[in-house]
Amino acid sequence: MNIGITVYPTYGGSGIVGSELGKELAARGHNVHFISSALPTRLTELNDRVHFHEVEMMSYPLFEHQPYTLALATKMSTVAEEQQLDLLHVHYAIPHSISAILARESLKPRRRLPVVTTLHGTDITLVGADRSYLPITRYGIVQSDGVTAISNYLKEATKEIFHFEDIRVIPNFVCQTDYQRSPVQSLRNSLSPQGQPLLVHVSNFRPVKRPVDCVEILARVLKQGIETRLVMVGDGSERTNVEHRARCLGVFDKCAFVGKQPRIVDYLSVADVLLLPSEQESFGLAALEAMACEVPVIASRVGGLPEVVTDGETGYLSPVGDVDKMARDAGRLLADGELRRGMGKRARESAISRYRTDVVIPQYIQFYEEILGRVSF
Repeated sequence: MNIGITVYPTYGGSGIVGSELGKELAARGHNVHFISSALPTRLTELNDRVHFHEVEMMSYPLFEHQPYTLALATKMSTVAEEQQLDLLHVHYAIPHSISAILARESLKPRRRLPVVTTLHGTDITLVGADRSYLPITRYGIVQSDGVTAISNYLKEATKEIFHFEDIRVIPNFVCQTDYQRSPVQSLRNSLSPQGQPLLVHVSNFRPVKRPVDCVEILARVLKQGIETRLVMVGDGSERTNVEHRARCLGVFDKCAFVGKQPRIVDYLSVADVLLLPSEQESFGLAALEAMACEVPVIASRVGGLPEVVTDGETGYLSPVGDVDKMARDAGRLLADGELRRGMGKRARESAISRYRTDVVIPQYIQFYEEILGRVSF
């Protein structure tokens, strides 16, 4: 198949999943054409089967804001004709599904171009539920030829908000060879010079991720008499607030803010516990990647996270904002190496058995084939 994929190229779960999906499809013999405003973060290598088409924006004094939705639709239709695309797979409903539908309609009756939309979370729970965006978001979903969601939670949320039920749940995935615990001793030594255990947080530092809670947890773990350090991977609007709170709590010298990193697996490989105290997670890709690296996860009991993390088996779940319980759970894991390692091994077994690429990617391919089989002009 010739497949067009559109993602947000920035540091976030939907862009990561879309990029990794394209690479996995290419490895299985399909031709993949990424259509986006910039090269996606995880798309580090182009080849004969992986291509990138940049959406070029028009600069014109009449437009106060550049019309990205229209520019994307134009690029999609152009690439579809030039590369003979079989379908478009867009990640995130707004505005990608709208652009894809415009492209599909503009090509009629010369050719058909089915649109598959994958819902990732905030396009439904935040953006889509805003009254001003709800009608157009629902239109993009309903008019798509196929719709997938990354968790059962997200499917149910979409049904409730948009009264639309024809949704296939295809979860996020992890490559079992790319994501496995490996020795990165030099990194470990630089982050933990005295050999202290490491708490790690990975996110885009948006408020919904509650990264400030991580330093609250660290402070409480230290009060338990457990020497540890906190590694904060990523960047975003909340970083200054996190750093300020760490200074207020007197734990800034116990923190390492390392910014965005191209190889998250290295930081997970040196982690002892992953902290994911999010206010909302439709799936929890960071949790899955950590589990594949044998890292127990301490997370909020919210959204799709209970589908990924089994409380008491592969990590611990707590109410949103309950930093006291999260700190107690973290302290228990850091103080008991046998408990931590056993939970880490169960975490990897769970991640690989349910979410490895050769379990999930065929579900997408089957879904594409179903859509192509039933779509007509």
